[in-house]
Amino acid sequence: MHGTVDAANPVADLSPSASSTLMPAPAGALRDNAQLADLLREMAALLEAQGDNAFRVTAYRNAADMIAAQSISLREVFEREGLDGLDALPTIGPGIAAAIAEIVQTGRWARLDRLRGAADAEAVFHTIPGVGMALAHRLHDELGVDSLEALEVAAGDGRLERLPQLGPRRAAAIRASLTQMLDRARALRRVRPTPAASASGGPAMAADLAQVPPVDMLIEVDQAYRAGAEAGTLPTIAPRRFNPEGKPWLPVLHTRRGDWHFTALFSNTARAHELGRVRDWVVIYAEDRDHHEHQYTVVTPSGGPLAGRRVVRGREAECRAWYTAH
Repeated sequence: MHGTVDAANPVADLSPSASSTLMPAPAGALRDNAQLADLLREMAALLEAQGDNAFRVTAYRNAADMIAAQSISLREVFEREGLDGLDALPTIGPGIAAAIAEIVQTGRWARLDRLRGAADAEAVFHTIPGVGMALAHRLHDELGVDSLEALEVAAGDGRLERLPQLGPRRAAAIRASLTQMLDRARALRRVRPTPAASASGGPAMAADLAQVPPVDMLIEVDQAYRAGAEAGTLPTIAPRRFNPEGKPWLPVLHTRRGDWHFTALFSNTARAHELGRVRDWVVIYAEDRDHHEHQYTVVTPSGGPLAGRRVVRGREAECRAWYTAH
């Protein structure tokens, strides 16, 4: 089943309505709850098929059953009370509450699209003011990023400004719009920014490295993923891009280390295909205990002091220090 789910957006009509009054849902609003429940059940089925732990699978299914039985619209609960209102419902923890908020606000659930093999980062980047589809395509393929948060990291470490023909003025405008969008989301979700995000020009906040997984943990996940992919022991999904035959070739790993939950996949960007680095570039999504997702790409540099070693892009200095110590 994994990788073959139709990626058509089943919640296109779930954008917030003008009303914020908490009332028993009319018959039409109950369809919103049914759609949310269906998406949570689909996530549970995909995680189960892809070997994630049973606790996460059960959590999504229990939440889906609760939502389907509700007589009030969760969209209206969210509009009136935010995440606190969703958290207060039985079986809805902060992670599922954040997912419901994302679906209600955007009509998308990036994590589900990714596990379906149908992630559309370009459509997400196109929502940034001043970013057309052509530039959205370049941001995705040339920077190798798949989310607004990952693009923010690229803006913070200088990769966005170095994009050919973009220029510092336009990069600054994109960075400002992106920071504004993500700051609104963080305020809503009570999520702490990463150190790289603080460096990108947003509000001054403490850069606490405890908020991000250590590089040795990321390299360990990268090693486990590549070993499983090489051995053919990982489940696979069928990505929509660069896969005209629809074959399930892209391995996926779900694993946990300490307080972190990781999902790892090979990079399926145009740039990775162009350079023949698809099976070298590993994209790791790290979910922290606050249920905020961080994205990293692990690569093998061909030159420089870290040539031939596995390196977390954007955290080269930490990798160099770790390799030196070990």
